[in-house]
Amino acid sequence: MTLSKVAIITGASRGIGAETAKLFAENGYYVCINYLSNESAAEKVKNEILQRGDHCITVKADVSIESEVARLFETVENQLGYISILVNNVGILRTQCRLEEISAKRFSEVLLTNVMSCFLCSKEAVKRMSTKNGGSGGVIVNVSSGASKSGSPNEYIDYAVSKGAIDTLTRGLALEVAAEGIRVNAVRPGLIYTEMHASGGEPNRVERLKSKIPLQRGGQPKEVAEAILWLATEKSSFVTGSFIDPAGGL
Repeated sequence: MTLSKVAIITGASRGIGAETAKLFAENGYYVCINYLSNESAAEKVKNEILQRGDHCITVKADVSIESEVARLFETVENQLGYISILVNNVGILRTQCRLEEISAKRFSEVLLTNVMSCFLCSKEAVKRMSTKNGGSGGVIVNVSSGASKSGSPNEYIDYAVSKGAIDTLTRGLALEVAAEGIRVNAVRPGLIYTEMHASGGEPNRVERLKSKIPLQRGGQPKEVAEAILWLATEKSSFVTGSFIDPAGGL
């Protein structure tokens, strides 16, 4: 079965999402960079891709809202064609603290953004990709986190909980749609040099903790993007419901 090579990457204006968008474009995919508010960053990534002669569009959408997700997918399908790859990369992180200091509002916001976006985008993708629904199959790659295993005590248990939910969603959905031409996997990055750590209140967190990593260094966003790309291609054709941990041995 030959699939078209159209990929939606949510939260792709920076960090792992941006590197994934660029790597996919380099490998012949038509790419949609989804973003929420940072239009200038999204356009910068888009321009880098277009300058190489590759294909890319940007679509602003809040993927934690069902109607926005439907609009995102319709826009991409109309402008680029049949969507065969979804990378659920959106994620937010709040300032480090203990659980008793996390407000109900913050906990709800983190779960709504991180989990609901993955659920809604996956739901829309399955509706379009599933051979049961007349689709031609496809691949979903979820960006989880090593936090789903560590629990992130004293830092952001709410974020860890949201990533644990994504792990469960990955496994359950993979088994549900395995016979319908859709593979679902996830990556669980460890300490990666991205801007997200600043959102947690410690921009230099990777530097502080890198000595605890068996490989003795932090990871680069492109190293995670390479794992995502592998999961999206036919090179991983017998892999579903599985996890790759680009975490330096943690």
